[in-house]
Amino acid sequence: MSSSSSSGIRVIRKATLLAALLALTVVATAPGAAASKSAKAIRQTVAVSISSISPQVPTAQTDVIKFTGTLRNDSGGPQNGLRVRLRYASQKFADRAALTTYQNDQNPATLWGIGSQNSFMDVPALAAGAQARWEFTATPVQLGYRSFGVYPVAVEVIQNGVQVMTQRTYLTYAPPTVPKLPRNKLAIALPVIDQPHRGTDRDAKSGAPLFVDDKLSQSITGKGRLADLARIAQASPKAVTWFLEPSLLDDLDAMKNKYLVKVKDETQEKPANPEAANWLTTMRTALASSPVVAVPYADPDVAALAHQGLDTQTGRAIELGRQKAAALLQREVKTNINWPPAGLLDADALDLLSVSKDRVDTVLLNSTNLPPQPPVPFTPDAASTLDSVNGPVTALVADAELSKLFEPAAPTSVLLSTQRFIAETAMIAAEAGQTSPRSLVIAPSRRWDPNPTLVNALIKTANKLPWLHLTPLESIKPTKLSVPRAGLTYTDQDRKEELSAKYLTPVKDIASKAQLTSLITEAKTPSSFDAAVLRLTSSAWRNSTRAGRAVTKQVSIAVTDQTEKIEITGSGPTRTRTLAGSSGQVPISVKNELGVPIALYIDVTSNNPELLQVDFPQTEPMTIGPRQSGMVQVKMNAAPGTSGDATVTVQLKTSDNQPYGKPQRLTIRTTGYTGIASVIVGAALTVMLAAVVMRVLRRRSERKLAHAAKTRENENV
Repeated sequence: MSSSSSSGIRVIRKATLLAALLALTVVATAPGAAASKSAKAIRQTVAVSISSISPQVPTAQTDVIKFTGTLRNDSGGPQNGLRVRLRYASQKFADRAALTTYQNDQNPATLWGIGSQNSFMDVPALAAGAQARWEFTATPVQLGYRSFGVYPVAVEVIQNGVQVMTQRTYLTYAPPTVPKLPRNKLAIALPVIDQPHRGTDRDAKSGAPLFVDDKLSQSITGKGRLADLARIAQASPKAVTWFLEPSLLDDLDAMKNKYLVKVKDETQEKPANPEAANWLTTMRTALASSPVVAVPYADPDVAALAHQGLDTQTGRAIELGRQKAAALLQREVKTNINWPPAGLLDADALDLLSVSKDRVDTVLLNSTNLPPQPPVPFTPDAASTLDSVNGPVTALVADAELSKLFEPAAPTSVLLSTQRFIAETAMIAAEAGQTSPRSLVIAPSRRWDPNPTLVNALIKTANKLPWLHLTPLESIKPTKLSVPRAGLTYTDQDRKEELSAKYLTPVKDIASKAQLTSLITEAKTPSSFDAAVLRLTSSAWRNSTRAGRAVTKQVSIAVTDQTEKIEITGSGPTRTRTLAGSSGQVPISVKNELGVPIALYIDVTSNNPELLQVDFPQTEPMTIGPRQSGMVQVKMNAAPGTSGDATVTVQLKTSDNQPYGKPQRLTIRTTGYTGIASVIVGAALTVMLAAVVMRVLRRRSERKLAHAAKTRENENV
């Protein structure tokens, strides 16, 4: 082994190293409160990092491997007596589980069993905030590597003989093997999924796009999450498969023009956002030749919909998702692959997906959802087959460890993640008993916040490793290598994570009312609320039901307002209609304030059939033009000899006989036509008789007066 003189590394003979190792072992394990306290303090103030390992995968015994890194003093004062040492072992890891155990075990004492040879450098006094560069070189022969495999490597920091910090990693040695290692197929699925940012599509008054928040503005710029995803898309090879959520594209498309943002009880106007148009253009260009799958519109919680009786929403989400994604990306997209929330579904959800109009024939699942049965000591092939109510469905199971590397839970360096990725995939390729290539799938969490530098580095590494073949997700199919699996494993806890019945009950009511706004139209065009309803079913509300309920309320108000644009006029409780006789026709008028023609039935039912009967057989729906009114004459019959008030209920119905809006009650005043007629005739005869009598009396009086006048005239003569 050799070390760089520029870094002050000394070459120690093997015997000297062994002696030093034994001495340090005693020091490190000897009890002492002062030493322990000192070690704890230095861990908090000194940081060691590995900057590079070159080559990352040595392939020959004589390859010179260079390890470089830094030691930084983060304390408030100088640090003395520091030493950096390279630790390694000539025994390779037995399996992937051993890799995980090694990485998770941060107990410094366990490192003593790793190396029998060491190279170290003493670090001069390190001032506060200063850092020193370290470097080690070695060949596989010096490290004791003899065959293909993954070996432990560590860099430790010692102060005054006490180990205080360790950085662990892996080194994969890959000489030519006989037989040649199989080249496993690797599919990488990357999600571009967000939460809904609109309730209804547009503001009812202004017609401008209406948003419930303005979070997308920050996400698509600078170091925002969506901006990072666009950077990854620009750099990724064409074999990577992308899952895009169409309502996200839809929201960004709406932001290309002026839009409104709901802030408490008021709305704020926002100018057109050019970054939204730029982001869409970037993704459209970057993914022009890549496999793209459209997630169902708004990413609905399919399992919850299946369990709560909203079955039709899933098929509509798939259909609308395909239409929106194709239009905004200006290309055809796939919808036959479904990636359910959390990668988990049960038989009910699977059946719902399989019977949709755009049939789903492949599902991408979490490894816990479809475990091998019985468990196997090797990495199982990713592809399997599930039975659904509509035939077989291919299940692709993501590898949990490989997927985590694309989305580490804790901060880590690109180098360490890359070394672990190389190690994991190399271990899979070398697993005992493998003679043919297997399939692997990587799928980070669906709403991940990626590090573009890390993700691009991992993809680039995957694309050049000789034991991997990067391939589109759809190319992976079940083969004879597929292992038996236990079937869909969906726990009670998984069920609790779904959108609850309490949350979805009002959504179900809104969905029914929204559908009526389509069925009432003459053309039966899709409801303008389809997208809004689907946003309410988004799996994004699983951990944010309060926000989801606020959006639900907004959509409910909009649907009610739309429904009330078709109404029965003059139906107030004080409006009384009079039936002038024992039978007659009562006019009922319906006003259509929509901008499209409607077709409806008017169902009229007597609430007092012993007093009033309705005779209104409507064989064809009545059509009313946009912003016009229509009227029908409803024949009604009052019981003979009766008078007074009776009520009827008027219910508008769609052309397929579904009730539309609330039923209205009308009051009908009956006057009893026969009795009225007798009174009218009797009164008329009395008046006529009186007139005749008066005429006779008047004539008699006139004759008497004339006779008296003539008599007086004769007497005067």
